[in-house]
Parts: sequence; structure tokens; C-alpha cells
Amino acid sequence: MSETNFKSLEDTLNKYIPPEELREVKRVLYGRSEDNELKFSEETISLAKDVDIELKGYVFTARKEDLRRPRIVRVAAIQNTVDIPTTAPIQVQRDALHEKISNILRVAVTAGVNIVCLQEAWTMPFAFCTREKFPWCEFAEDVENGPTTKMLKELAKQYNMVIISPILERDANHHDTIWNTAVVISNNGTYIGKHRKNHIPRVGDFNESTYYYEGDTGHPVFETQFGRIAINICYGRHHPQNWMMFGVNGAEIVFNPSATVGGLSEPLWGIEARNAAIANSFFTVAINRVGTEVFPNEFTSGNGLPAHKDFGPFYGSSYVAAPDGSRTPGLSRDKDGLLVAELDLNLCRQIKDFWGFQMTQRLPLYAESLAKAIKPDYKPQTIREQ
Repeated sequence: MSETNFKSLEDTLNKYIPPEELREVKRVLYGRSEDNELKFSEETISLAKDVDIELKGYVFTARKEDLRRPRIVRVAAIQNTVDIPTTAPIQVQRDALHEKISNILRVAVTAGVNIVCLQEAWTMPFAFCTREKFPWCEFAEDVENGPTTKMLKELAKQYNMVIISPILERDANHHDTIWNTAVVISNNGTYIGKHRKNHIPRVGDFNESTYYYEGDTGHPVFETQFGRIAINICYGRHHPQNWMMFGVNGAEIVFNPSATVGGLSEPLWGIEARNAAIANSFFTVAINRVGTEVFPNEFTSGNGLPAHKDFGPFYGSSYVAAPDGSRTPGLSRDKDGLLVAELDLNLCRQIKDFWGFQMTQRLPLYAESLAKAIKPDYKPQTIREQ
């Protein structure tokens, strides 16, 4: 089966595994035998067809409690292609993406979404692979008053929706420094805050340190009307400690807006965000863009292969994972999509009570060991046979 014909893992499972066995396969692979699909209104389904996106939705439940009401929230992930050629004027490219996302957000609001997260650097092609500064740096904008945040503030207020907007940030107050940043906009239309990407890849095409360095915002958790949220941007998903610190700071939902291609990371994709949900007793939302973006000039990847103008297709496959280890099926590998998940946030504490991962973790022990490990004269605690 070629990569082109491989639309999603779920399609392949449904096609080749008999129904009586599929439930057990899903129980092992996804942590639950049934998908627990979310039902959408005819308006939502029709609107999704009009804007030509894949629409999927799933439900995560929790035990009924005597002392707490269910804490139901609907979150959404948007994955999308970049349709305008990368040779078009910057304003044309950005306006086209603004229009596309605005249309998808219209679908999200009819689906009752409370919190939505867009993909990494969604207002531009993922040009960091080129290592060219121009014209790509022109996409960078102010987090509070740039054109993207202004547009989304209006939509957030109109739709009563928290919007997480990962953009290329230009910090004019500090020498026009550029950052890879997620902007958090409240459902009342105000700017809540930002988080800058903590871990910067230096892997083949993804040598992003040409543009920005490791973030300086720590591990902020944003307390919204709909729950405590955090953003672990792209490469940070490979670092368990990064996920852990968002949990230490009280996150209930951690979004992972990403941009990654099949030949590089796909075998890791379905594992990392799900494992983080298990280890930290929070929900995770893994988001990856789709499509192949072609650039005007050839670039090399430092891997001995010929120069090229693209680095292959982004594989989408966005999904949501729960603290009990279950997860949704993913969106497709090649199509614009909106994934909606209805969560009961009570599940976070229920899983903490059941498994006791946070209660039994040894943070003081780790802190003591790490304080030693970062010293120049550190020697690993290795006991060798005499």
C-alpha cells in the first residue's frame, strides 16, 4: 500500500479486520472497544461539507460522583493544508489562511466547542526548513495586537470560545526577537497570555534554531472558564519532563500543536501524547498539519540526499487522549479536519485517585538527583562489578 493510498490507520483497520475482532483490536490499541462517537447536528454536518473538511467527534465520560457535578467541556483540534503557493505575497498567504480557519471555526461553534487549538505556526507555510530568513520572517507578528490576534479576539468573543493560536511572534520590545509562540485568547475576546516553545529541534529539515531559540515562559497553565489548559508546542512532546511540568502546574488539558512529516516521526506520533496523558493524569490533544508545502528554492537536509524543495507530506492524524489511557481515532493523514472531543474533566482526579501516579512520584528525589547531574563535576551513579 502506497503512502498516497494510506488515508488513516482507522480506515485500514475497519477495512481489513472483521467486526467481531475489531472491538478487541480497538480495546488493545485505543484503550476502549467503542469509539463513543459524538453526534452532530444537521447544521454542523452540512456546514462541514460546505467548507470541505473532515468532521469527527468523540466522547470521554467519567464516573458519577456524589459531591461534584460532571465538568463537561468540548475541545477541538484543527488540522489544515496551506493552499496558496509559497511564492505568493505574504499578505495573500496569510489572508487565505485567516479565511480558511474562520470558516472552520464557524463549524466548531455549531458543534458546541468551548476550546479550540490550531496547528503550529498556522498563519504561514512551515518555511523553517529552508533556513532562509526572507521572506519568511515577514510572517512574524505581535502576539497581542497583530492582525491574527485581532481577528481571533473578535471571533472568540462572538463564539464564546477560547482560542489557542500558535504563531510566529515578533517581540518589538526586545530587539524584534522572533519566537515560536502560542497565544491564548479568552472566550470574552481578551488576550490571556502566551507560551513560547520550550524545545527547538535541530533534526534534518527541522533545524529551527535559525529563526528562534528555546522559549523563556516556563510551563504556564491558563485557567479559563472551561478548565485549566496548557500548550506543549511540537518538539516538546518528545520530552517527558516538559509534559510533566504542565501537570505539576495543574493542567487538565494539554494541547500539542505540531508540524511533522511521515518519514521522520509518524511511529512516535500515536505514543507520545497518549503516554503523557497517562503519566500526568490529564487530557492531551495532539494536532498535526496536512499537505505538502513546496518552496521556491532548493534546500538540503544534512543527510546526504539531493537538494529538494519540499520535505514530504505532513501526515495529520490529530487525536485526543485521556488520562485513563484511552484515545480517539485520528483524523485522516491528508485532509483538512475538525476533531471535537467532549470531555468530563472529573476524570483527571478520578484517575489520580485510582492509579496514584502523582501521589507516588518522587519529585524531591528527582530534583536532588538533577541538581547533581547538571554540575560540571557530576559522575553518573553507576555501580560496576569489581
